[in-house]
Amino acid sequence: MLSEPRSGRLASWGNALLAGLVSPDDAVLAIVGEDAVHRVEGLPGESAPVGLTLALGRLRALGVTGLRVALPAPGHPLGLSGPPEFNKRALEAEEAVVCHGGALGLVPEVYSVGPAGDVHVEVVWHCLEVREAPPADVPSLGEAERELAEALRDATAVLSRLDVAASGPVAEAAIDAYRARAERGREVLAPGYPPRAVRVLELAQRVGLLISVAHENGHGGAVSASEMASRTAALRPVERTARRAQVAAYNAFVEERERG
Repeated sequence: MLSEPRSGRLASWGNALLAGLVSPDDAVLAIVGEDAVHRVEGLPGESAPVGLTLALGRLRALGVTGLRVALPAPGHPLGLSGPPEFNKRALEAEEAVVCHGGALGLVPEVYSVGPAGDVHVEVVWHCLEVREAPPADVPSLGEAERELAEALRDATAVLSRLDVAASGPVAEAAIDAYRARAERGREVLAPGYPPRAVRVLELAQRVGLLISVAHENGHGGAVSASEMASRTAALRPVERTARRAQVAAYNAFVEERERG
């Protein structure tokens, strides 16, 4: 939850590009981020993998008018609409992009390549057919914001009760990373997104930070098996809420345009 999903960057900046709000170069630079290169494989009309600039242009020509995000987890097909083959690939990757207006979807496959000491990341987006249907379990921005406020209180209460305090080197590093990211221009979404979507995504990332601290900072005060199980059970719905809110924020661009 701490790191921005690649599907979120692709959908966010891809939407801005499709709307003519950013240049292709700026969009691709933001989508690739710290990775070395992104390619798209299986795109209709292309016999070999192509770069993002060509791929986004091809999607526009195929009738795609917007991009949505899916962040599925076992038992929770969040943002998916089928068919089973696409859902399976998306669940394995834990994320996907679903094209609006084109019956296509993109699932990332991440590779680490290069010798020791010079490893870099390459991403191949596999383009597959999707079913044109409403995405599963995606709340409105208003619903997501209300749910998140409650989830933040719940997460804080759980961590306090189980003595999983935000202390220690792992927790401190996580908090420092979050603060550094938050201070980098505050551009959590591409141009064109409504302010409420930005607010919801930032709050979802705060909740994700607390969950990450809980999972990465050892067992805290939850020393018994029953206490650890209690913590996991209490945080699971909080994590689910944060993922739902992330998807609602990334998908807000398409939802706003659909409403006119």
